[in-house]
Amino acid sequence: MKYLQKITFTLLTLFSFFMCAGYATNQGGSAPKVSFYNLNIKMNDGSILSTASLKGKKILIVNTASKCGYTKQYDELEKLSEAYKNKLVIIAFPANDFGAQEPGTDEKIAEFCKLNYGVTFPIASKSTVVKGAAQNDVFKWLTDPEKNGWNADAPTWNFSKYLIGEDGVLLAHFASGVAPMDEQITKFLK
Repeated sequence: MKYLQKITFTLLTLFSFFMCAGYATNQGGSAPKVSFYNLNIKMNDGSILSTASLKGKKILIVNTASKCGYTKQYDELEKLSEAYKNKLVIIAFPANDFGAQEPGTDEKIAEFCKLNYGVTFPIASKSTVVKGAAQNDVFKWLTDPEKNGWNADAPTWNFSKYLIGEDGVLLAHFASGVAPMDEQITKFLK
């Protein structure tokens, strides 16, 4: 029994490390091979958001879930959105890909975010963020170096974050455990 507990503890520790570990940045300043501004995002209310309308602002893309240990990050995401509202747009991408932690409909997700965290930033329609045929087009761009210029890392859990510059260049990818108000993110916004 103790042996099983030690193995379980070790596995959970390793899992936590990989979920919380740092970030990757666009060290070489690689320009995207396919423009981010050619994409459209189906929003939670059924409308379509053209990414071209976001030119001139940084964009933080976050895959979210309502029943995750990281769900409390919605609070910090709202604070980050408010603090940098003149230069940053945050877009939540609800997904049920990890641990089935986003079972709700678009309506339920919007209601949950508003009531529990006062979310005012845009929320995309629930979609798939992991690689495969059903992957959301935005996440296809974010995770394909042939499109974004350098990054192949797909989300490994809920609340992975991708930061895009004012010019449509993917700047960085942050692991789930990097809090929205962490200096690793805010240094790009100052």
